[in-house]
Amino acid sequence: MAEGQEFRDGLASRIARFDREAAAWAAEQAEEERQRVLAEFPLEGWGGLSLERYALGPAGRQGGYSFCRLMEYGTDFFGSIRGGSAAKHIVYQHRSGEWRIVPSALHGLDAYDAWAQVRSEFVAAFAAAAEGAYDRLDELESLSYGQALTTKALAVYFPGQFLPIFSAAHIRHFTTLLGGRARTYSSGVRTWQANRELLRLVREQPEFDGWSLHEVMSFLYAFHDPRPHDRTVWKIAPGEQASLWDDCLANRRIRIAWDEVGSLGQYESDQELKAALDQHWPHSTGGNLRLARQLLAVRDLERGDLIVANRGKSEVLAVGTVTEGYSYAPDAETHRHTVGVDWDTSYAQRFDSPRHAWQQALAKVPATLMRDIRRGREAVLSEAAAPADDVEQAELPDAVRKVKDLLDHKGQVVLQGPPGTGKTRLALSVALALAGRADRIEAAPGERAAALAELSRVPEDADAARLTMVTFHPSYGYEDFVEGFKPDTAHTGAGLHLDMKDGLFWRVCAAAKEAPDDTFLIVIDEINRGDLPRILGELITLLELDKRGSVSITLPTSGRRLTVPPNVRIIGTMNSADRSVGHIDSAIRRRFAFVDVPPDVDALDGEVGGLGLASFLEGLNGRLDEHFGPDHLIGQAYLLADDRPLDTAEQLSLAFHHEIVPLVAEYCQGRPGLLGSVLGKLVDGRTGRVVQTNPQDLPGMLADTFVAAGVTGEDGAVGWDGE
Repeated sequence: MAEGQEFRDGLASRIARFDREAAAWAAEQAEEERQRVLAEFPLEGWGGLSLERYALGPAGRQGGYSFCRLMEYGTDFFGSIRGGSAAKHIVYQHRSGEWRIVPSALHGLDAYDAWAQVRSEFVAAFAAAAEGAYDRLDELESLSYGQALTTKALAVYFPGQFLPIFSAAHIRHFTTLLGGRARTYSSGVRTWQANRELLRLVREQPEFDGWSLHEVMSFLYAFHDPRPHDRTVWKIAPGEQASLWDDCLANRRIRIAWDEVGSLGQYESDQELKAALDQHWPHSTGGNLRLARQLLAVRDLERGDLIVANRGKSEVLAVGTVTEGYSYAPDAETHRHTVGVDWDTSYAQRFDSPRHAWQQALAKVPATLMRDIRRGREAVLSEAAAPADDVEQAELPDAVRKVKDLLDHKGQVVLQGPPGTGKTRLALSVALALAGRADRIEAAPGERAAALAELSRVPEDADAARLTMVTFHPSYGYEDFVEGFKPDTAHTGAGLHLDMKDGLFWRVCAAAKEAPDDTFLIVIDEINRGDLPRILGELITLLELDKRGSVSITLPTSGRRLTVPPNVRIIGTMNSADRSVGHIDSAIRRRFAFVDVPPDVDALDGEVGGLGLASFLEGLNGRLDEHFGPDHLIGQAYLLADDRPLDTAEQLSLAFHHEIVPLVAEYCQGRPGLLGSVLGKLVDGRTGRVVQTNPQDLPGMLADTFVAAGVTGEDGAVGWDGE
């Protein structure tokens, strides 16, 4: 396809459908925000700008908005740089009052001397832009640590010279879309350079003549948004028992507690935030790492993400669309962490049964539950059809889309992670997506299985199905995968008769050549257990996408020529806990993309006998991580049956004693003391064996051992947000 052709195809139709009036209004709001920056921080005043007036942090809040605070939280219409840590501001003040300096070149200087250097580079940047000498910007080393902020500042002071798009990843996406070469920072290209290149490409589009740059930005995001189409959905309780709901609804926001840790923008990692949480709630340290990750995920929500407001475990109050990113309100009495939200109360409903994962104030909402919420809304609005955007759609889950994109880029992907994390399920979900059956990814188990069976069925006139599964093992060889001589079991004569047999990969390639419009996927379970150099042989060269369909090799056994069609894909799975992982050689690794598949506690929306399954798995994995490292965790599949969380004590007992315990014992390699350290009082100190319990008693014992500290609730204390 010619450069930029994808963008130009159907461009007139998209422009005709674009709401340019709304975009023009947003552009007016952006200009008002820009004028506010100019009024409060005139260009000529930068030479004497104080650190306190510049920086984000406690001191920067005195006397109104600091420059960094205004750029991150007060100019969303102009273009967002929200999300992530305060490090993007180069110099900032931590909640402790300590000044932090990001550029390593400035380490050793006090904050004010460092700020003097950074300020001088801002002044130099503005002078270079005023002269049109944009190449000089690259000489300003300190500003390279805050490229999004710097580019936005340049766009504010020099409108028309920079597009109001400040994410490097988004700029690369749009540049490629418009037919340009998307270069990266690693190749020496700074965000302001990439922004200018994208601006050049935009100006070459005659359809945008007369458009403001903010209108162009709105158009690009409306039709070519680089963010996942499956928007992030979080369940957030607006105070205990929804005590803050009236305020949140009236002021179009959601409010969250844990005020003691201060603004979330100052934390550069989940471990740093966990340490702050541990200081205030030391008795819930088992859950503080997960809480830290949840809080940072809420901090980094973007426009268009969804929030479900709930009361207790059974009631939805509304579904809201994020309109403004995270901000911290130090003057609020409580619940100072806020996110701007446009609420839609037509989603209000009650579930037939409680959602036990909603005991916590923050919880990720699975796609299946979000569909149930949409269906509930449709039932409430039965007198009028739901808008088209709210009708159930076969959107790809983020994990599926990520693997699918990597397959398009690389051709082969390996899914790696601890046992039970759903690697094979993810691979099969990708198979459904590749076959245009995304509607069956989250379908009922029977419907999903039927769709996969259909994909795995070999047509009468073909050599292979569109989905082929195989498990590698030490005795699996080249003759099984490619070709080889094998005994002819139908031969009736004396002696051993050998026939040349096509291997699995040969058959798939033959079928793919006959159906070039279809994608053929091979899923290899336990890919690391096979001798990959022996199995793949000379095929390793043909796996590279640029050699697909154009380069062929002569197979040494038969002398036949083999070309790998471009519509063949491979997904391998392997357990990271398997000690045979390390033998995969570098030549093979280079030809595969590797994707980590960690445990998904959000899938465990259930409890057994008062034991929250998600909390149990987190507590157990916390101990496994401590003793064995992240590769030896346990996945959520051990606590699922038919894709749903276990719901009886008997099921839990069977899973724990006959699946989880043997795996943990294998990790411990026969050391009873280590087993006791992981499983606590569930191990008999005298015999070193796991005690056998009445199934009805097991949930309580597991709760005492792994979640005795409870789960940090929405009020910032140990507890539940239950009914």
